[in-house]
Amino acid sequence: MSENEERVIRRCCVFSGSSPGGRPEYRAAASALGEVLLEEGIGLVYGGASVGLMGVTADVVLAGGGEVIGVIPEVLRAHGVAHEGLSELRIVDSMHARKHEMAELADTFVALPGGLGTFEELLEVLTWAQLGDHAKPCAALDVCGYFQKLAGLLDQAVSERFLKPVHRDLLIMASEPRALLAAIRNAPRVNAGKWLDRGSQSGLSAPHLSSK
Repeated sequence: MSENEERVIRRCCVFSGSSPGGRPEYRAAASALGEVLLEEGIGLVYGGASVGLMGVTADVVLAGGGEVIGVIPEVLRAHGVAHEGLSELRIVDSMHARKHEMAELADTFVALPGGLGTFEELLEVLTWAQLGDHAKPCAALDVCGYFQKLAGLLDQAVSERFLKPVHRDLLIMASEPRALLAAIRNAPRVNAGKWLDRGSQSGLSAPHLSSK
């Protein structure tokens, strides 16, 4: 892909809360994302549940005749939260297998507001991108500023020299689904090594080291 060529997005993997959250704006955003995916002819890949924001986005895409593939571990299906009306529901053995399957199916990743699982999934695909395991855009729909503190934490990691700015910029953020999708399509490919100051045992680059 050249620098000016838009990415082709056939399926979008969405990470989101299995709870609806405490603001009506979260549900509205989950619904709006589903509507944009439908309009753009993009299939949905997600965690396979019928509850929370996960279920909202899935239901919108299904209602419009779009493709929805859910991936859920057997242990969660046993709790009765699996969405049984999907285009396809894949049952896997573990959470690790679930994340791998979703990543293989999708061309990009979008996080909606959610809890520990959502954060973990987003940070894991960002880490995979940093390591060069994939070149798929990673994004967050920043509803009501939900991801601003995460963005601030990443900025701090840059300022403290634990993260390269080019890797900080792997996280694409926007507050509206259509703008987020446009940013995803135009995201540059990153080819940069992970490590900062690798040659220094102290973790400081050479200009910071004393010559004495």
